[in-house]
Amino acid sequence: MSVQKTDDAQDRTLTAEELAAIEEKYDESAPTRPVSPGFALFLKGVALTFAVYHYLTAGFGLPTDYWHMGWHLSGLFILTYALFPIIRTRNSYDMKTGLMHYGGVPYLDLLLMVLGVASALYLGLAWHGVPWLGIEEQTFRMGNPNGYDMVFGCILVVLVLDIARRTLGWVLPAIICVFMAYALFGPIFPGILQHPGVKFRTFVSSMYFPQEGIFGVTLWVVSTIVFHFVLFGVIAQRTGLGQLFIDNATILAGRYTGGPAKVSVVSSAFFGTISGSSVANTVSTGSLTIPNMKRLGYPGHFAGGVEAAASAGGQITPPIMGAAAFIMAEFLEVPYTTIVIAAIFPALLHYVGVFSVVHLMARRLNLQGMTKDALPKFAAVWRDGWANLVPLVGLLVVLFSGYTPYMSAFCGISLALVTGMSRVKAPVTLIYPAAFIAFVIWKYSDQGFDLSMSAVLIACAVLGAFNPQERIRLPQMAETFETGVKYALAVGAASAAVGLVVGVINTTGVGFRIGFMVTQGAGALGADLAGLFSFGGYELFSVDQITLFLSLIFIALACILMGAGIPTTALYIMLVSVAQPALAQLGVPPIASHMFVLYYGVVAEITPPVCTSAYAAAAIANSNPFRTGISAFTLGLGKVVAPMAFVYAPVLLFVSQTGFDLWTFSYAATSCILGVICLSSAVVGYLLVPMGVLFRVLMAIAGIVFIAPSLQADLIAALIAAPAVLSQIVQRKGATHVA
Repeated sequence: MSVQKTDDAQDRTLTAEELAAIEEKYDESAPTRPVSPGFALFLKGVALTFAVYHYLTAGFGLPTDYWHMGWHLSGLFILTYALFPIIRTRNSYDMKTGLMHYGGVPYLDLLLMVLGVASALYLGLAWHGVPWLGIEEQTFRMGNPNGYDMVFGCILVVLVLDIARRTLGWVLPAIICVFMAYALFGPIFPGILQHPGVKFRTFVSSMYFPQEGIFGVTLWVVSTIVFHFVLFGVIAQRTGLGQLFIDNATILAGRYTGGPAKVSVVSSAFFGTISGSSVANTVSTGSLTIPNMKRLGYPGHFAGGVEAAASAGGQITPPIMGAAAFIMAEFLEVPYTTIVIAAIFPALLHYVGVFSVVHLMARRLNLQGMTKDALPKFAAVWRDGWANLVPLVGLLVVLFSGYTPYMSAFCGISLALVTGMSRVKAPVTLIYPAAFIAFVIWKYSDQGFDLSMSAVLIACAVLGAFNPQERIRLPQMAETFETGVKYALAVGAASAAVGLVVGVINTTGVGFRIGFMVTQGAGALGADLAGLFSFGGYELFSVDQITLFLSLIFIALACILMGAGIPTTALYIMLVSVAQPALAQLGVPPIASHMFVLYYGVVAEITPPVCTSAYAAAAIANSNPFRTGISAFTLGLGKVVAPMAFVYAPVLLFVSQTGFDLWTFSYAATSCILGVICLSSAVVGYLLVPMGVLFRVLMAIAGIVFIAPSLQADLIAALIAAPAVLSQIVQRKGATHVA
């Protein structure tokens, strides 16, 4: 596969290898060091065992939590220490040989690998006690760990931080160390943050034993649910679902004004349904859309910014959102389908914002759509690619029938294997659908599946075998499984490490302390500002309204500032622990505050100076990385203020505790969309005709006010926007008359 790439100097081909190199460069978890062929074969076996273990346990039952998470951590330690160097340098990815290396891996990393596996599995081995070593049952050791617990617990804490550093860089481990220091040295902190401190033995017990620290909810969710959806996304893309999305997006949007840019937005929205990785989304869809945008006339930095901004929405696009969405479901103790439903309008608002900017920029630059000959043929696309939807349909049927997310992922992966590897013309390969059908019948006979869902899954398995596309062979699918495992290493390391933060928050109550500080600071500032909005006895905004708005601003800034270099999942877990107590005190429903933090965690991914998706897009567009990042941020500007709407109008999330009313939802949604369009016109400087600086400022202010959906705010916003809109109408009529 190759894609034609155009730059200022010449046309050249951007190969699949170059695209892979771009993803490795800008995805922290992608670059790995080379190892010898023998060691590579061993790692291949580990990766396939890791993937198959998780796949089978999702369908046939999970072992006890501490064993399941222990096996997951063991795989992370082996693969991370084998593939990621201790320090990244220019030559750290060269093949190393010599006395201090085995198979290209330093003996130090092999030692750390063994210690990591031992510390991960010790918990399960010693859970029921080891009498001949003097180890009691874990119940009697909770809060009072013995010497073995202390040694293995300390090793695990250190090594979990190390694998997070190797896969994701220094920022996340450094922040976690601050939290750990807070737990251990509480008396030295000032004011409300001061606490008696946690004894070291108690700290190790809390961080090592299940439920609170490393073996807590974050690692459980990743090892039990997230990995399976990552694997499904990789397999679905490999079998052709990603290409089907891109082709259909091109058919839908390619012929309109600024066609290739709109294709980028639509295809990224489709692709986001199966991929929670912004960088992977950017490279997969951007390899086609960015060169097409440049050929149409978009500046390189803008083309890259469009793709990065659109791709960042993958983590908030149902049904398969990023890992944070699964953790949100656990935190809120609601079914994952509830989170999926709540995320529908936020995702729509995100893509409306990017789409609006793209459309207005195309109008301003007078860019035309793609020619009819350049568009894929609808009949041909669906004749060849229809079967690629089968796995997604099967996954959604199981997910929305009330079954666990990992069972839905198991069925989705199974159907992806059937669709990719089985063909009626090759009878031997029918073993794949036969095995899955046997599984469905077994579950039905055991009253695990109902009749209607069993019938749908069996039909999907049969249809998948009629896929007209070329069959994927077993070695190729094994490589796809390896890729899925590799993508999961970083999120696994982050989930284990951020479990330390959850443990510290549960042990010290720091989340409530910081939340109290936020609300108190916002309240004091709100009281000072209230006079500015009072006219005699009339208050334009009350102190409570100003306090809520300032609290949201403080939390949003914290999300964006802390999000520099931290994965969205880890950022969400840390900040929701602060945001939830603060916003709960202000009466914000839990799901609105959680979605608020998740949304800003995604915004952080396209906020300079650290915006990896934009830098990957810049490499494809051959544009200035920082300028591309600025373009991505401005394109997503509507998304920056949109989460405020979920707080002021929780009805937009459908499932909020405040209830759902169609009229209230319609009014709030219209207000938010108008706000995003106003902001988009301010960013581009165009609505009907080019817009001056003063009117752009007025439209930006109006857009921000529109985001808070209330009749009072909307009337004020309309008054602010009126001069700019009237000016646009008059100028447009004047230009038409002259023409």
